[in-house]
Amino acid sequence: MTLPAQPILRQRLTLSAERPLIYAIGDVHGCLDALLALEERIRSDAAGRMSEQPLILYLGDYVDRGPASAAVIEHLATPDHGDGIGRIALCGNHDDTFLKFIFNPHQHLRWLDYGGDATLRSYGLDLADYPDRDAAMYTLGEDLRRAVPQHHVDFLQNLPIALASGDRLFVHAGIMPGIPLAHQEDHDLIWIREPFLSEGPGLPLTVIHGHTAGREPVFGKGRICIDTTCYATGRLTALRVTLAGADLV
Repeated sequence: MTLPAQPILRQRLTLSAERPLIYAIGDVHGCLDALLALEERIRSDAAGRMSEQPLILYLGDYVDRGPASAAVIEHLATPDHGDGIGRIALCGNHDDTFLKFIFNPHQHLRWLDYGGDATLRSYGLDLADYPDRDAAMYTLGEDLRRAVPQHHVDFLQNLPIALASGDRLFVHAGIMPGIPLAHQEDHDLIWIREPFLSEGPGLPLTVIHGHTAGREPVFGKGRICIDTTCYATGRLTALRVTLAGADLV
């Protein structure tokens, strides 16, 4: 397995023109069946709109808590789904922390408290087999690096952190209000809650994000949150974003 030589500098993408049809999908958290069902709904919805070059944009947090993190990554890392729909996956805080844990478990033990045990099971490892958590991290790290395919690591390493399209910004968590996008810190883009949730972006744009879980999507001040806690509710949400506006699929 190839370890990163230095801290990852994640890309920030910009579409050259406003994309006429984007389907944004909220936090998956290992729920493969829900993801496949939602993608099928998107294909049906997009069938009469193919001239608009649809794009599926995943907003991060593919791993942890749900039962099938490894299978979700395998699905998303597949380059061609044979349906003519483009796909871009952004980075979430769970994905970033999982990658860090793979390479250095001792420094990122908190990942195990975020539902990482479910991700371990999806790769054939059981945390119960490492009863002394601190002492066993070296062995667990070695076992995990053997269990995770290199192309899964490559997928996690290469996830961009944000995508801008016209006056919309797609990102996992949000932004620091009022700070120009060029000066936003990666940590905030995948971790922030307040003051973003209360104040909105403080910029002339709409931020479409996940990260802050609830039972229903939230249409807030300058922001739309589509993390509907799929691992607990069974509900994975997609937002259809067109030049005219945004609505749920």
